[in-house]
Amino acid sequence: MAANHGWLPRWISIVRVPAAMPETLAGWVEQTHTGRLTGTVKSVPGGMKEPVRVSPGSEPGFSFSDFRLEPDGTLRRGNALIHLPPKELAALRLLLEHAGQVVTPQHLRRQLWGEVHVTADSVPKCLSSLRERLQPVECIQTVYKRGYRFSAEVRRHGALPARALPRLAIVPFATGYTVEEHLGPAIAEETIARLSNAQHPIVALLARDSVFALAQHEHTAQQIGEALKADLVLTGSLRALPAHFRLRVEMIRVADATQIWVEDLLVAKSRVAGLESDLVERLVFRLGNGDLTLSAAAAPEDEEDADPQQREAYEIFQRAHHEWQTLQRHRMQDALRHLLRATELDPSLIAARVDLVNLCVTQAFYGFMAPNVAANHVHRTAESIAEFPLGAEAILPALGWISFHVDHNLGAALEAFSLSAHLPHDPWTTRLRVMFALSRHRFAEAHELLAAALQRDSFSPWLHARLAWTLHLEGRTAESIEQVRKGLSLFPHHGFIAIYGAMILAFNGEATRGVQVAQALVQRSPYLDLGTGAHAYALARAGRSDEAHAILERLQWMSRERFVLSSFTPAVYVALGDNETALTELRTAEEARCPWFFQMLADPRLKPLEGDAEFERMRGILPRMEARSGA
Repeated sequence: MAANHGWLPRWISIVRVPAAMPETLAGWVEQTHTGRLTGTVKSVPGGMKEPVRVSPGSEPGFSFSDFRLEPDGTLRRGNALIHLPPKELAALRLLLEHAGQVVTPQHLRRQLWGEVHVTADSVPKCLSSLRERLQPVECIQTVYKRGYRFSAEVRRHGALPARALPRLAIVPFATGYTVEEHLGPAIAEETIARLSNAQHPIVALLARDSVFALAQHEHTAQQIGEALKADLVLTGSLRALPAHFRLRVEMIRVADATQIWVEDLLVAKSRVAGLESDLVERLVFRLGNGDLTLSAAAAPEDEEDADPQQREAYEIFQRAHHEWQTLQRHRMQDALRHLLRATELDPSLIAARVDLVNLCVTQAFYGFMAPNVAANHVHRTAESIAEFPLGAEAILPALGWISFHVDHNLGAALEAFSLSAHLPHDPWTTRLRVMFALSRHRFAEAHELLAAALQRDSFSPWLHARLAWTLHLEGRTAESIEQVRKGLSLFPHHGFIAIYGAMILAFNGEATRGVQVAQALVQRSPYLDLGTGAHAYALARAGRSDEAHAILERLQWMSRERFVLSSFTPAVYVALGDNETALTELRTAEEARCPWFFQMLADPRLKPLEGDAEFERMRGILPRMEARSGA
């Protein structure tokens, strides 16, 4: 067994292999196999310090003007060979691959330098030098405040057809007795993140939300793989020993439920942070060969480099990351304190800052935090990051949302969303993009975003819920009802599916069913004001006005003690025939910069207010913002 490096865990490798094991993961997936694999013990190196690389396969070649870039990276102009340094070659290839599109400086920096800190002028200097080497051809345009565009006509050639990557689902690891519940999901999530950030991936990772949602509904690993059409599923469990944690992981081939291999990892309890670093190394060792470049870890990887304060910050961050995603008021507030503490202990821990802004915005959505308080946290966090947004682009969608809803600065919001347009789908980025589109009444755009996300994240509860709401705002009644029923069938206990479901069903003649859905929600989540408002609306539509009034009075009393979202209550008053109070509630939502205010102005449930001077004044706010921004 190789010596253990510092605080990295020690592996005990128990590998089950077929008689003629293919060298790569793709071979494992494609190999036909009958019966279970026989047990074999095979020792493997552990604690690898250098990153393992998996070859990217054949690169395409490009021709532009009188230049030709070969697949091997050779650049020629006619018969003359043009030497390009590695960074400039990488920048040229990236621009060619996105010819005609704007590539942001942040995207270039991340692709060229990864997580290595570089100065703000590194990208401009690289592009300037590249331009000189391509003279006299002027093919790289600078797009003001946005980035760079390759403007010459580009012809692609010489690329071999890419082999489809195996589809891998990583299930949250089960935790045993005395193990903190956040550790299993946290290790799984960080493993997903690091494999996703590989420059040349060796697997196609299935969306976290869908995998975790199915796991929460107690689907087995095999059932999850079948539902998501995965090739492979990684599952496992974390158990506590007297002085160690033991992580046991197994890879399952979905086609025939074969266990490809099993690995056991032991790590001292005091050094559990960073466990996923070694797990990723072992996965790379098992799943591929050649070259794989992974982004830098969030936690330090060696004992001599691991400041105890940094390690403590990372452990606090992991706990907070799990707590705030429970979407329970008290646990989200605990998570806020943990994240603030983590950023104090380790200002370089960007992941904690990203979580901090997403947590604050989510609490504003749920009514657990006043929007102006959320805005202050987001602005302070962005301002505290040197050379922002370099290295912290994931904060931009939250900053864009704050700029629009709280600051009423649509120009700044558009810039933030434009600079982050290259970010891939994740639950928080896509959620903010959709909310931004809905608030601007761009329902077709929101619908397109949701449809694209659902293609890769088909069992995400909030995507299904937000699609039903989008259809409702569009006035597509039959489709919204169908989507609500689908969502309630798939995820009967999800909060927002219940909120939207209760309101949409009650509005469209199914008030009794709406009351049942809302009542079950408020029993599960009594402190969720949005659920309480949905319950009051369903009761009002069902003719139970006294009960609806009682709920509204309770919300009024609660608003004297804490922030209470008021955007969903105007529809209740309209259903009760009290349009004046409905307008008062809307004004309260406007003053509070409520995140649902602009969407409520397009809500079909408020149609009886149309024509009222005050209502039309509020509906004029958005067009004026659009006009000022020039959008």
